[in-house]
Amino acid sequence: MNAKTARQYERYLVSNYAPPPLAAVRGEGCRLWDDEGREYLDFTSGIAVSALGHCHPRWVEAVRRQAAVLVHASNLFAVPGQGELAERLAAYTPPGRFLFVNSGAEANEALLKLARLHGRRRAGSEGERFAVVTAERGFHGRTFGGMAATPQEKIQEGFRPMLPGFRHAPLNDLNAFAEAMDDSVAAVFLETVQGEGGIFPADADFLRGLRELCTERDILLMLDEVQCGIGRTGSFFAFEEAGIEPDAIGMAKGLGGGFPVGAIWVAEACADLFAPGSHGTTFGGQPLACAAALAVLDVLEEDDRIAHVRRLSQPWIEELEDLLRAYPDRLREVRGRGFLVGIGLHGDPRALAGHLREAGLLAVPAGEQTLRLLPPLVAGEAELAESVRILRGVLRGNLDF
Repeated sequence: MNAKTARQYERYLVSNYAPPPLAAVRGEGCRLWDDEGREYLDFTSGIAVSALGHCHPRWVEAVRRQAAVLVHASNLFAVPGQGELAERLAAYTPPGRFLFVNSGAEANEALLKLARLHGRRRAGSEGERFAVVTAERGFHGRTFGGMAATPQEKIQEGFRPMLPGFRHAPLNDLNAFAEAMDDSVAAVFLETVQGEGGIFPADADFLRGLRELCTERDILLMLDEVQCGIGRTGSFFAFEEAGIEPDAIGMAKGLGGGFPVGAIWVAEACADLFAPGSHGTTFGGQPLACAAALAVLDVLEEDDRIAHVRRLSQPWIEELEDLLRAYPDRLREVRGRGFLVGIGLHGDPRALAGHLREAGLLAVPAGEQTLRLLPPLVAGEAELAESVRILRGVLRGNLDF
């Protein structure tokens, strides 16, 4: 990083992030360049945001074209792009309705408000019903609602008291969830694949059992697909593998392909809980955001990118598992699906990420002992093979992590 940028960061920005190891200045496809001209294979995808890689020409043209016409008008007026985007997304969901927001955290906040509204309607005059059950090791954002739903000390430390009404159970432990789901519970809320917690998928049988419990007890099943959705696991939504229908879904990250946009989908049975004045957003669903998201859908569909992820991910994961067998003293397991993969380590993922960066591969730590690999959905066989080759070279070296 050049001295000017380093000085500006040190002088003018708060320290909510660790000092950045590089300054990103240009991207193309699966490649990223820093301000010193170094080229990297980017398997962070902006933390699962850049679904089409960097500067996909069709995405760039769609955003450029919309920016020249209308960028923002507010939700006081109809935005035609919102209607079109909702209709396109409806092809991937059961019957329901959409609300567009700016980010995953805001999508999750809207879902938590939905849970409160559902609980209030179901409780009536009988008392309070607003508790939400979430999964241990989960992550739902850094707003106060998101932090309360996230049972991680590193997220909650310094910000207590938390918003009340949250309880937690181990992921994939159906009995523990059943015990937590008493008459005060309005919703169950969890990531279909835990991302920040270390890439832990919810089992299909667990999700099916949870769906049955929620239906029996009139509890909303709300799924956070912010990181694992929009094709990343080899289906548009990760929950599709379980063959269930949730009551609400949160999405963001890859939806905009790099432009900030998020959304929630709500089943028809509870869509009427949101009434005029119950929720709002200044920038959510603005014309430019919708154009970016529509361009993402165009490329995913026209290039059949989700099938591409399914086809290429399994051989790639098998190659990563070969590394596990070759280096059992350094690697513990490989977890995940599609292009959302975590490598469990015996050591520090931050140190390994640093060594990989020096070797030309960008990856993201997750949890306490997991390295996260998030290729763009446009990554091909050559890029996937290159990632394994770089990993093997670093693992073969006598490096500490």
